[in-house]
Amino acid sequence: MGRKSSISRLEPQARQYLEQLIRQGRHTLDELLADVQAKFPQVDVSRSAIHRFSVPFKEMLERMHQQQAMAGILVQELGEDPDDKAGALMVQAITTLTTQASVMQAGADDVDIGAVQKLARAAKDVIAARKASRQERLAIRQAARDELLAEQEANLAKIAKTQGMGQEQLDFWLKEFLGVR
Repeated sequence: MGRKSSISRLEPQARQYLEQLIRQGRHTLDELLADVQAKFPQVDVSRSAIHRFSVPFKEMLERMHQQQAMAGILVQELGEDPDDKAGALMVQAITTLTTQASVMQAGADDVDIGAVQKLARAAKDVIAARKASRQERLAIRQAARDELLAEQEANLAKIAKTQGMGQEQLDFWLKEFLGVR
């Protein structure tokens, strides 16, 4: 196993500064190196180390931007309900990543038992997340229904009182129309 990169050994402020510059996406490697060395003169990092660090970092940023774009499209298509749709999108993203990792591992010549265990755990977590997301949506629906029924029952009781309805009539409307009691 190789040694840690000089980027991973940077002090946290220097690394955060480098990540910020990379996120801006408007600097060459030479500019990144010069900016980091100007702000943190004690830093010993090479141009090639910055390149090796920036390539996967940029790929990760691109995947994050794609996820944000998908979320935006979902909101445009399905409307605004950030809690429900964000949770569904997160579960879908985890599912996609797990599937992608499974396909990559299946294509590998040598299968690592540890990787298989991690993929199995990830698949289990995805299933649990989907179940939790569904249960949460059902609980929200039930709470909204209960709240609406309580409001309708209160309104019906108020109307029954003002209209002079008897308890028998009120019970009929509550049971047959609202489905309560």
